[in-house]
Amino acid sequence: MTRKTAQAAPTTKIGGVSFVGTGPGDPDLLTIRALRLIEDADVLITEAPEHAGLITALRGEVDPEGDLLVVDGGFGEDGQPLTHAARAKVVVKHAKKGGRVVRLLAGDPFIYASGPEEAQAVAKAGIPFEVVPGVSSVGAVPAYAGIPLTTKDHREVAVVTCGEKVDWSRYVDTPTLVLLSAVGQIGDIARELVAAGRSPQTPVAMTRVGTTTEQQTVTSTLESIAADARAARIAPPAVTVVGKVVDLRETLSWFETKPLFGWRVLMPRTKEQSASLATRLRHHGAVPEEVPTISVEPPRNPQQMDKAVRGLVEGRYEWIAFTSVNAVKAVREKFEEYGLDARAFSGLKIAAVGEKTAAAISGWGLRADLVPSGEQSAAGLLEEWPEYDELLDPINRVFLPRADIATENLVAGLIDLGWECDDVTAYRTVRAAPPPAPTRDAIKTGKFDAVVFTSSSTVRNLVGIAGKPHPSTVIAVIGPATAKTAEEHGLRVDVMADKPDVELLVDALASFGAARRAALVEAGEAVTKPSDRKPSGRRRKVGAE
Repeated sequence: MTRKTAQAAPTTKIGGVSFVGTGPGDPDLLTIRALRLIEDADVLITEAPEHAGLITALRGEVDPEGDLLVVDGGFGEDGQPLTHAARAKVVVKHAKKGGRVVRLLAGDPFIYASGPEEAQAVAKAGIPFEVVPGVSSVGAVPAYAGIPLTTKDHREVAVVTCGEKVDWSRYVDTPTLVLLSAVGQIGDIARELVAAGRSPQTPVAMTRVGTTTEQQTVTSTLESIAADARAARIAPPAVTVVGKVVDLRETLSWFETKPLFGWRVLMPRTKEQSASLATRLRHHGAVPEEVPTISVEPPRNPQQMDKAVRGLVEGRYEWIAFTSVNAVKAVREKFEEYGLDARAFSGLKIAAVGEKTAAAISGWGLRADLVPSGEQSAAGLLEEWPEYDELLDPINRVFLPRADIATENLVAGLIDLGWECDDVTAYRTVRAAPPPAPTRDAIKTGKFDAVVFTSSSTVRNLVGIAGKPHPSTVIAVIGPATAKTAEEHGLRVDVMADKPDVELLVDALASFGAARRAALVEAGEAVTKPSDRKPSGRRRKVGAE
């Protein structure tokens, strides 16, 4: 008897949906699960305008012809906001096409969001789904404002989405109220709470765009909050807290009191080098804004690098000295071009100008034999570089891959120590195109609070493409050479890092900001940013003297 071969039934590919909470605004509040799903998604359906920036930060610029599809789930093609039902149809439609669909929702998908309605529609369509909780603005925004919702003396909290039919008498005895969508009605709400029996002196705090560096909090009382919120121009989105817990903000405010909170800081850097600087600035509460001033490009004539790399492989050198992360990158790219790897460095001594460069070398699987223990610069490297000894050193030659605009001090110093030096152009630094007109205007008129210069070339190129920063703008530089260049261009240097290190530079700027804030508080003045006022006196320099 012949057995028939079973035929596979045709199947329709059905994708799964992940309802992902993106938190209240700060991208660092994303869960690890949310991060992984966003990175692996085939379709991302957004809700809020800020989701576009989140996607760019995690996935890079979206290529319209690429594999990732980004769909606006907040508004329809006619520009009108979508209803919950319409949003659900959008999610189901894309899920039925197959692939990994991630629906982004602000805050938490199941707390004051359309997640439940959309998930029901997906379930009805027989599509598998999951829910990834997010940090809700209900607790996160007050926490960033320094207001705990509960204490040992206040254990009860009520969260109210404000509307026309709220019976405020129900909340007279509730110790803490968290009000959502209350900005436009806060005057009526306050009057009704007072009429129902709450004291007119009950503390109130209203925080807009919480957890972001644009966060703003107004503290008042029920009888005054409407006028105070109008005076401060508080606009949605905002979270309002009513209750005695608001008084704790005076001692627990931690976010808005960061030394650079809300400072708009200009970063004239290359894109490849801006990530750690921007992260550190955000840590101190600043709003970093990059203006590319330098473009790193290969040398016009690659033959010099080709010859040096061949010489390295053939054992021509005793040392190779890296004076920048870009130099490490340039040599590594040349190695990959030739099909070489780190084994070619066998028997070669490696020097790095500083810890950052040493870390880049380590990322290649190599270890630097010499890193300055003191000043991390060419001068610091020379101080610790050994003299050539014909008995101990079989070869007297150093390979020095550098930028085309590098100074000759290191070469001259090595020659004085008895070494022969192949000073090779590994990469070129060229001036970038001028920034947009609004950015140029902001630089010249003092709308930036600070500028951080990480090299002399960033000073020259920024002034060349955008003009000099306004006198009110705080100027921070990475070291003495950069400070000298800044002063030669007519800039007053306010902050200088103790050592030429990006993180130390930002920390020095933060110290300047903290001292400035403390002086304003001690004088009984309002805490302002440098862009808010135009002081005439010369500022005290913070950092190395």
